[in-house]
Amino acid sequence: MRFILACDRFFSFVTRGCGVIACAAMILLLFNVFYDVITRYIFNDVSIGMQELEWHLFSIVFLLGTPFALTKDGHVRVDIFYEKWSDKVKAWVNLGGAMIFVLPFAVVVCWYGIDFAKDSYDMGEGSGDPGGLPYRWIIKSMIPVSFALMAVAGLGMVTLALRVLVGGEPYPETSREGLS
Repeated sequence: MRFILACDRFFSFVTRGCGVIACAAMILLLFNVFYDVITRYIFNDVSIGMQELEWHLFSIVFLLGTPFALTKDGHVRVDIFYEKWSDKVKAWVNLGGAMIFVLPFAVVVCWYGIDFAKDSYDMGEGSGDPGGLPYRWIIKSMIPVSFALMAVAGLGMVTLALRVLVGGEPYPETSREGLS
């Protein structure tokens, strides 16, 4: 049980880090959009690189926010049924969902995403627009990284479910609220 708790805390720590980075990217995105609006409408100037940086930052927010949301039970689920179930049933549902859906999907996307990013790196892929951002492989490499982190979040779902099933702990209202 101590091993499960240690693993659970590690997985929670990693996914909290994803949340922090996603929040930082969101703040940078806010400043980037503000800059784009000011330069476009006041100075009548457009920067293709800054516009592309918007979708790069948004990608980071989405790709790293997803593992965090998964850990915080912020994902889509039919809560009208789930909230009425006992802690053991919730644990079995989360354990099954993580083992059947989250982990295999994360592994497959991560596996194929590595080749996707590697091909982009090998080609020296950059923006097709003049003044755009070079090194497109950097943002493409976020796909396998984020899905590896989603697998970590899935493992966190497994360890939390095991703590409930084996250790008899109650299920926290939002999965990670009870962990610190």
